[in-house]
Amino acid sequence: STMEETDREAVATAVQRVAGMLQRPDQLDKVEQYRRREARKKASVEARLKAAIQSQLDGVRTGLSQLHNALNDVKDIQQSLIDVNKDWRQSINTIENLKDVKDAVVQHSQLAAAVENLKNIFSVPEIVRETHDLIERGELLQAHRKLMDLECSRDNLMYEQYRMDSKNTHDMNLIHTYFGDMQKLSEELAKQLWMVVQRSLVTVRRDPTLLVSVVRIIEREEKIDRRMLDRKKQTGFIPPGRPKKWKEKMFNILERTVSTRIEGTQADTRESDKMWLVRHLEIIRKYVLDDLLVAKTLLDQCFPPHYDIFNRLLNMYHQALATRMQELAAEDLEANEIVSLLTWVLNTYNSAEMMGNSELSPEVDVSSLDPLISQDVVDQLLSKYMSTLTSNIIGWLRKALETDKKDWIKETEPEADQDGYYQTTLPAIVFQMFEQNLQVAAQINEDLKTKVLLLCLQQMNSFLTRYKDEAQLYKEDHLKNRQYPQCYVQYMIAVINNCQTFKESIISLKRKYLKIEMEDTLSISHASMDATLDIIAKEGCSSLLDEVFMDLEPHLNELMTKKWLMGSNAVGTICVTVEDYFNDFAKIKKPYKKTMTLEAHRRVVVEYIRAIMLKRISFKNAEERKEGAERMIKEAEQFRFLFKKLAAGSGEDTEGLCDIIEAIAEVIKLTDPSLLYLEVSTLVSKYPDIRDDHIAALLTVRGDASRDMKQTIIETLDQGPSQPNPNYVPIFKEITVPTLTVPKLLK
Repeated sequence: STMEETDREAVATAVQRVAGMLQRPDQLDKVEQYRRREARKKASVEARLKAAIQSQLDGVRTGLSQLHNALNDVKDIQQSLIDVNKDWRQSINTIENLKDVKDAVVQHSQLAAAVENLKNIFSVPEIVRETHDLIERGELLQAHRKLMDLECSRDNLMYEQYRMDSKNTHDMNLIHTYFGDMQKLSEELAKQLWMVVQRSLVTVRRDPTLLVSVVRIIEREEKIDRRMLDRKKQTGFIPPGRPKKWKEKMFNILERTVSTRIEGTQADTRESDKMWLVRHLEIIRKYVLDDLLVAKTLLDQCFPPHYDIFNRLLNMYHQALATRMQELAAEDLEANEIVSLLTWVLNTYNSAEMMGNSELSPEVDVSSLDPLISQDVVDQLLSKYMSTLTSNIIGWLRKALETDKKDWIKETEPEADQDGYYQTTLPAIVFQMFEQNLQVAAQINEDLKTKVLLLCLQQMNSFLTRYKDEAQLYKEDHLKNRQYPQCYVQYMIAVINNCQTFKESIISLKRKYLKIEMEDTLSISHASMDATLDIIAKEGCSSLLDEVFMDLEPHLNELMTKKWLMGSNAVGTICVTVEDYFNDFAKIKKPYKKTMTLEAHRRVVVEYIRAIMLKRISFKNAEERKEGAERMIKEAEQFRFLFKKLAAGSGEDTEGLCDIIEAIAEVIKLTDPSLLYLEVSTLVSKYPDIRDDHIAALLTVRGDASRDMKQTIIETLDQGPSQPNPNYVPIFKEITVPTLTVPKLLK
């Protein structure tokens, strides 16, 4: 068995140990000693063994005892569960009767919140009164502080109520009603704030702290708005009146204020003041510039940077101005008003006088501002302006001409310019009107200026045609009764001079207002105006010469008559009359006066030669021929002297005209009839436009040539060469010779 094995192992081990101890003889002496030591060891091991067994026995005893207790406990629990189960089944019905307890709990919670806010709740009427007084006194920050406290109390109560029972509207309304006055306070305070905001540009100069307070209040409200909105996201609850959005309201108020400010600047209407629009626009310019400067320098500092107050205001002003300008553009504006409006919108607005003001930069960048009115509206206004201007110019020109015509029949001479030339005010009036309109158009832009210039010159063109017709009528009326108008000659001179003034004015107007590259577009109309003016002047000059020759007629009729041969002073009278007229004609401007002198000279000579060709006299003998011819030569000299004097300084060579009279005189004077053919042929070669009938008439006046002789001379002449002076202007072709053989009435 195991026990025996153990005993055997123990004996074997003991034998081994004893053998180890007794290896030498001297160790035998210590046997006793060894026995005692071993006995001690054995006793010690036995004791330890005994103790171990004992402790194990104790543990087992304890374990058994605990197991016994646990068993009892399990039995007890089993019994308890049976009991609980029994009780629970019995009390299911009772639980449903506990709703009163639950309500009591809710009420308890509400009352707890109410107790917490009790102090505030009882003092609500008192705080409302105090807040009201603070608002009245303008202490807005303190008033707002109290208002916030009140709102906070109300909102907390409502929130508690909402949390407990969100569907209980009755209690919610109860709280709301109790705090009802607070809502009015909030409105009262807001009213005060908006008054300050409306007057912010004034307030900021007088009392910036007040404005800062208002901004702080708005900022606090914005913060509360944000908090309430966050809570709404989480809980679904938001107090009545939230969000207040006071910042948004503030900007709306500012916007309305700006609009009202701009609309309110129109003090007058067209009926009360013709310059109403100019005044209105100037006030707007001044107000807007002042306001923006204040906004930039002072207002900006009273608002937090994120308000971007200056740019917001700038946009408001720009919008309000755009609205106002569109309203004005839609009105039925007169031409000058359209110009005022467009000049302001297109030029003034962006100029240094307004948005381009150096003190507003760099915040205001003119180039980034939108136009105040669209290009379409600008174009509509411009086309309306052009059509109004067209009818205005037509009207003005017509009126100017009517006024000028009234002057023509005055009994006083026209005024003279600084050089003594007669003139009327017509060119000055016309071109002053053109100038004004061009200066006005230039304020808007180059393009309009050019259009207006073209319009002016176009109208000028048709006006000159009317002017020409009127001058013609003036002349015709005068011919009906030459006594009237009294100063016909002087006013006709003024008309002629006006042509020169018109020419110069057209050139200076073009030089001043027309770009070189546009020159071609006008050259045709310019040429046509010049042509019309030349016709008016030429017809005027010619009608004045008609005047002269009507007065000369009786004296011209005396030439080449018996009376003349006997020694009449007809030519002397002719010269005096011409000179007298030319004293007036000295008031004609240079280019025309020169033409007049030449023409008068020419006509006098033509009339003189015509008198010869009328065959009013036929010399009887060589004596009469000599006398007549010498008188002709003398009279030619008188004419030469007169016209030299009249043409003084003009450097015109008109000698040649009187030479014709002298050449004719030589033919008449000739004493040797055999040389007659030679003399006549010399005359014809110099003046090749002499016709056969002229020569026949001349020989008739000479009085000694037979019909055959005349025939022979005329036939032979036809083959002769001609060698006229290259400067010779044909004169005979204007002179007709009477063909009827009237019975000679001359004695």
